[in-house]
Amino acid sequence: MPAPTRTLTVADVHRFVDEQVFRNAPPREHEGRKVGVELEWIAVARDGAACTPDALRALIPALPGHSRLTFEPGGQLELSGPPALGLGAALVAMRADTAAVRGALADAGIDLVGAGIDTRGDRARVLHEPRYSAMEEYFDVAWPAGRTMMRNTASIQVNVDIGAPDEVDDRWRRAHDLGPVLTACFANSPFDAGGRPSGFRSTRAAVWQAIDPARTTSARRHDRDAAARPDWARYVLDAPVMMICVDDAHSVAVQPRQSFEQWIVDGHALGWPTSDDLAYHVTTLFPPVRPRGWLELRMIDALPEEWWPVAVAVTVALLDDPLAAECATTATAPVRERWSTAAREALHDPALGEAAQWCFDAALLALERNGADSATVDAAEEYAERFVRRSRCPADDLLDDWAGHPASV
Repeated sequence: MPAPTRTLTVADVHRFVDEQVFRNAPPREHEGRKVGVELEWIAVARDGAACTPDALRALIPALPGHSRLTFEPGGQLELSGPPALGLGAALVAMRADTAAVRGALADAGIDLVGAGIDTRGDRARVLHEPRYSAMEEYFDVAWPAGRTMMRNTASIQVNVDIGAPDEVDDRWRRAHDLGPVLTACFANSPFDAGGRPSGFRSTRAAVWQAIDPARTTSARRHDRDAAARPDWARYVLDAPVMMICVDDAHSVAVQPRQSFEQWIVDGHALGWPTSDDLAYHVTTLFPPVRPRGWLELRMIDALPEEWWPVAVAVTVALLDDPLAAECATTATAPVRERWSTAAREALHDPALGEAAQWCFDAALLALERNGADSATVDAAEEYAERFVRRSRCPADDLLDDWAGHPASV
């Protein structure tokens, strides 16, 4: 809630980033890395009935892995697992929770679909909190794809440690370098919201790339040696203020555009930003790698049950295993800025295809020593053989099915 006079400075933003966002994890040998998994699913009733959040909540029991159950504005169901000590524990807990949710909903005639785009047409917004109303109003001014992002997209989010003090900048850069490769490897949304081929393998990624670039593009500076803390502080300051929370029941979309730094310096008719406004502003930034005391990797399409553990395990291995990370750093150097190419062509782009094969092979060698169970290792091997080594992704299978059976989409 804004203040009547200036209370925040640019230096306060840098201090917030240093002390709150980049809280260092202990060195790996001290207690190991933490891993978090967040999965979004599209709930589809077999009889075509609407699946409202309230109705779905009433069907779902207490979850054994203690995931938090929430919903996105279009009704996408999200499971957010608590941070677990290591990859193996994170996978076990999330598998248990997805099984519990899937079983409970199946008994009610509802399926969970793992796909990056809900292709059943423009979805109605089912969440009406002030945040989402203001967000939609903000996007409607210049980015109509914002509605599709809010209502029709679904993703996998992998959360990893920030790292020990001497690791932070390398992990920051590596997470960004991996982004286009991970987007391409796991692209699973070749159709638009109406179910027609969009021209992209990851339409979800393309939708995100089509809205407000000041809050959705990479937060890493183009300088290869840029550091995590100044990168993120500058991103936060440069990003336009999406909305101002006047009180708990009202949020006002900000037009014309005003960066957070401009709000600090010049104020606004509604007041001056406070530390609470800063913390809220950060929640309206959606880059593919977002720091929040940990690193959120947000570039992977939602995937079916058989494949989401592969995406999580490969991502964690390439960031947390020293040998796999070293290989990833080398392999991704030529393609680290190919975000739009990854969305459109995925592994059909020769450079991305080659980088993906190097990264996947390195991850496969690292999975067991990073805590992956035999089921995950076997699934990763199958994924590599079926997709990555053939320069394909799940979107290619969907397109092949559509070409042979258009009515099945």
